[in-house]
This record gives sequence, C-alpha cells and structure tokens, in this order.
Amino acid sequence: MSLARAILVTVQAVSNGLACTPPNPTPPNARYHTEEMYILQIAPLVFKCHQFIAYGCAIFEVLFYLRTLLPSLPSSPIDPSIFICPARNVQPNLDLTPSFLLGVLAVVLGTYIRLDCFKALGQLFTFDLTVHPEHRLVTHRFYSYVRHPAYTGSLLLIFGLALSHLTVGSWMTECGILRGRGVAGIAWASWWLWTFCVGISRADAEDRQMRKLFGAEWEAYAAQVHWWFFPGLV
Repeated sequence: MSLARAILVTVQAVSNGLACTPPNPTPPNARYHTEEMYILQIAPLVFKCHQFIAYGCAIFEVLFYLRTLLPSLPSSPIDPSIFICPARNVQPNLDLTPSFLLGVLAVVLGTYIRLDCFKALGQLFTFDLTVHPEHRLVTHRFYSYVRHPAYTGSLLLIFGLALSHLTVGSWMTECGILRGRGVAGIAWASWWLWTFCVGISRADAEDRQMRKLFGAEWEAYAAQVHWWFFPGLV
C-alpha cells in the first residue's frame, strides 16, 4: 500500500464527514413530509453511518499501511496483522487504482457542492425537511443549475465511497467483510439506489412545499431550472 493512498483515503473520510454533518439543528414542530416511508425518513441516521463507515475504512487502511512499514515479529505467538487483515489465504495489495482515485474525486466534489449549499441556504438548511419562519426561495449558486444540488452532492458521495471502498484494491474487499465481488456489487447497488430513492422522494416533496409557499415565484424558477440533480439527466 502506498503512502499516497493512506493520505487520500484520510482526506476522503474527512471530506465525507464535513458533508454529512448537519449545519443546523432541526427546528421543533417544523418538519413536513412526515408521511414518507420510514426507510426513507432515516436519511439523517444513514448519513451518520456514512461517517463511521468512511472513518472506519480509512483507519484500517492507514493501519494496514503502517503494518507494512513494521518488521515482522516471528517470536510473537499472535500476529497483530490478523486484526488488520484477517484474510490469511490472500496477499492483499491495497494500492492506488483508477476506481479509488475517481472515488476520492467524486467525494471531494460532492462535499464541495454540499458545503456550498449549506452556505447558500444558511439557517434554512437542515437534514430534515422543515419550513423556517423566515423561509425564502434560494435560486443562486448551484441552485441556478439544478433545483436540489445538495442531493447531487449526496449521490456523488455514495458513488465515490462505493468506488473507493467496494472495488478491488480496497481494505473492505481485500480484508474486510465484503471480500466477494458479488457481495460488494449488491451492497453498492443497494446503497446507491436507496440514496437515489430518498432524493426523488424529498425533491418531489420540497417542490410541492415551495410551490405552496412561493407560488408564482417558484413557478418562474422551475420554468428556468428544469432539472432536479443533474442537468440534462434528472
């Protein structure tokens, strides 16, 4: 494993942590779209899990790198590396791969988009769907390209984390619980599909709520900005 991968996986984990930390608490009695399916309502909890997963993978990958720098201890009855990589029948090679680098880039870009959305909305941005007493329609920055850019950032985060940690060459697939390619593929597809469903459900609910609050102003905005997440796609 290279030092560059150890550094980049740490940068990726920290970036994901910033993007998945709520900028504001949810105001009491301000939530809407509470009829949403429970499995989709738990998005804030899943964001917390994202942080644990990303930090956990980063820690194990860095430990794996440090272990390669240390001399072996033949006299020790217990090889400490077994706790870092219990897959004894393989010689894992955690190194820079195109998928890993693309994953890091996607997470950094997704983080930048989400942090910019936090800044654009200010106190209006919460991880639960809420209406603020001083709510206003935000149409600048990334909101001038798509109507729900924060979900664009979320999809990029999941895409990037999956590319980095659920493909060949990662600690999760070489040493962790997802050593089978089929298992990793199912986990990747399920993770991304769930995030996309959350985005669709919430984007539709937010559009209906903004139309109700701002009427003609929202209609004019929606007529100019057609897409939810990715211009020309969806």
